[in-house]
Amino acid sequence: MTEVTDETFAREVLGSDVPVLVDFTASWCAPCRMIAPVLAEIAAEKEGELKVVSLDVDANPQTQAAYAVLSMPTLMVFRNGEPQRSVVGARPKRRLLQEFEDVI
Repeated sequence: MTEVTDETFAREVLGSDVPVLVDFTASWCAPCRMIAPVLAEIAAEKEGELKVVSLDVDANPQTQAAYAVLSMPTLMVFRNGEPQRSVVGARPKRRLLQEFEDVI
C-alpha cells in the first residue's frame, strides 16, 4: 500500500487512471491496525485494476477536512477524481469487497 499526503493526494488519487481505495487512518486507531492487513491483501489481489492507499489523518488535516472524514478508519473509493462511496469501520475482506464491488 502506498501512503499519500496532503501534497500527493491530488496526483496519486484524483489523477489516477484506475479506481483508488483510500484508507483514512491514524496511528492511535486500533480498528485501523486491524484492517491494514486486509487492505494489503486487496491491494495485491487487485493490482492494476485498483490502487489502495493510506492517508494518516493526523499528519494530513487538509485532505481529511476536505472530505469530512470524522471517524477512523474511513474507507473511500475514488473513480475519475470523484468520491464514489465510503464506509466507516473495519470489515472482513469479503464484506468490504461486496460493499465496493459496483464502484471498483
